[in-house]
Amino acid sequence: MSAGSCGRRVLIVEDDSDLRNTLADVLEDGDYQALRAENGAVALAELRNTKRHPCLILLDMMMPVMDGRAFRAAQQQDPSLRAIPVIVLSAHADASLEASQMAAQGFLRKPVDLGALMETVERFCVADPQHP
Repeated sequence: MSAGSCGRRVLIVEDDSDLRNTLADVLEDGDYQALRAENGAVALAELRNTKRHPCLILLDMMMPVMDGRAFRAAQQQDPSLRAIPVIVLSAHADASLEASQMAAQGFLRKPVDLGALMETVERFCVADPQHP
């Protein structure tokens, strides 16, 4: 998925509002559009009700209502959503294993290094001619 087709949109699925807003602010400073969801259920509803999907989903693992594993399972079963890449956000030492088991495209360990965040997002939201 290129930035042109996804509008440089990134969905942040994170129950910690301070972290969610900080990540969104950093992305917006980098000329990305940050979508926000406080749990997997809200994220699924957002994805299913929009015509333009994000380039990338940043997915927390431990959340109320619907956690990261349940969200990822539902996402993978939905043909219209399964192609959206996912990066797992986790404070656990086994974040790499979690990401692998969920067929995620990678992981970022909390606390999230903002440089690593931007590098990761740039890999999936390839610049378009209007946003070099």
